[in-house]
Amino acid sequence: MADNILLMKNIEKYFKGVHALKNFSFDLRKGEVHSLVGENGAGKSTLMKILSGIHKKDGGVIEYFGKPLEIKEPKDAQEQGISIVHQELNLMNHLTVAQNIYIGQESRKFMNLFLDDEKMNNKSAEIFKKMNVDISPKDKISKLSVGKQQLVEIAKSLTHDSKILILDEPTAALTDTESKELFRIIRDLKEQGASIVYISHRLDELFLISDRVTIIRDGEYVATKNIKDTNKNEIVNMMVGRVIYEDPKSESTVKADAKVVLDVKNLSIGEAVRDASFSLYEGEVLGFAGLMGAGRTETARAIFGADKKDGGNIYIDGKPVNINSPVDAIANGIGYLSEDRKEYGLALELSISSNMLLGNYDKFSNGVFVDDNGIKKTVEEQVQSLKIKTPSIMQLVKNLSGGNQQKVIIANWLIKECRILIFDEPTRGIDVGAKSEIYKLINDLASLGKSIIMISSDLVEILRMSDRIIIMSEGKTTGVLDIKEASQESIMQYATIRQSR
Repeated sequence: MADNILLMKNIEKYFKGVHALKNFSFDLRKGEVHSLVGENGAGKSTLMKILSGIHKKDGGVIEYFGKPLEIKEPKDAQEQGISIVHQELNLMNHLTVAQNIYIGQESRKFMNLFLDDEKMNNKSAEIFKKMNVDISPKDKISKLSVGKQQLVEIAKSLTHDSKILILDEPTAALTDTESKELFRIIRDLKEQGASIVYISHRLDELFLISDRVTIIRDGEYVATKNIKDTNKNEIVNMMVGRVIYEDPKSESTVKADAKVVLDVKNLSIGEAVRDASFSLYEGEVLGFAGLMGAGRTETARAIFGADKKDGGNIYIDGKPVNINSPVDAIANGIGYLSEDRKEYGLALELSISSNMLLGNYDKFSNGVFVDDNGIKKTVEEQVQSLKIKTPSIMQLVKNLSGGNQQKVIIANWLIKECRILIFDEPTRGIDVGAKSEIYKLINDLASLGKSIIMISSDLVEILRMSDRIIIMSEGKTTGVLDIKEASQESIMQYATIRQSR
């Protein structure tokens, strides 16, 4: 159309063999808010990182005001008036507001030897006046709320005379009041002629500020709708409407007389988790679904004692327990497999044997001597039982595939004889064949009476594996679904419920 200022046509992007964007097209008009929605991993942020110069496209063309545009690095985008505000704010807490706004383009004085803070403060004040917000340029970033920090990021983008502003999950950490203030700023910028690309999982927001919405699924274009011509249910259906290659579990396999082994009541952790409650049964796979920032990982880390809870109670076999550290959790039979296995689950430079025995050497020692034969036998049994592909138990873990690395961590917890296992994104970064093996392993553990909490952003995975599903949104448990009644649509409805703060 004639009023398009941006056209991204047939964009392709690969990451180590993963086809992240497939022939994707997107356009943006002058003075509009165009929302981009899709599930976690659908390709939304990847597309915008290409537009902002963070990633290079592998195919397709970008037209800007009717002319071809090559964006090789972020500086190219900034020079064209294209700015992005990431979900993870990129501010320096020890600097002032003005210093953050003009970082990399500081005003200087006295032969460029010193920063001209007065000039930067004055220019920042002019931007805030234009935005109609009350923030002192002299304040340290560390003193500001997350909402005001978000506005500082937007102010920073305006120093580049932004014609296109990309906002990636801008309200993820904001209160209702702060979100309303952000929406006002967006409307003001729109009236001044700026074009906004708005990425959000919070579908209700789209109908407050968007003119159009484009749906992306598995890196592919689904549809673009005028916001006035669609509704939340239609958008959800388009977001999750892909073919399910793995059949979902049709009914729970938990025994009718299974006892509750873990009971969490009114768990709170700052703003991340607020009043979360759920139960876990013996032999159950309890799926945890929710969007980014829902509080799932924070809940798991608190149960494991890795993070301190502010309130709430944890019961095991009906008895209250105090879990203040991972040592306490392990003593109570709880194991945790982090979503970042390389950072928190493995010693990459050590062998398979050494990794399996981390924290387990007391089982093979009398205080003086170590039972080397017992160690060798136990590790080899785990390698065989879990079908870990390796030429030797002395193989360095860093040389294993992602799936086999995950199995090594599982073996460590099995040697500890944990009854409750928390799997956080257990198949992230794992190929399809290894995923199937991890799924079988989780089911086998449940059939042996282990109780599993499985956190996953993949709804297909959640539906395939879970007996019940807990859905969280913005730190609260918003829904509990038996697998018989669960669907991608019903999960997404609960996952997008907006919480008041």
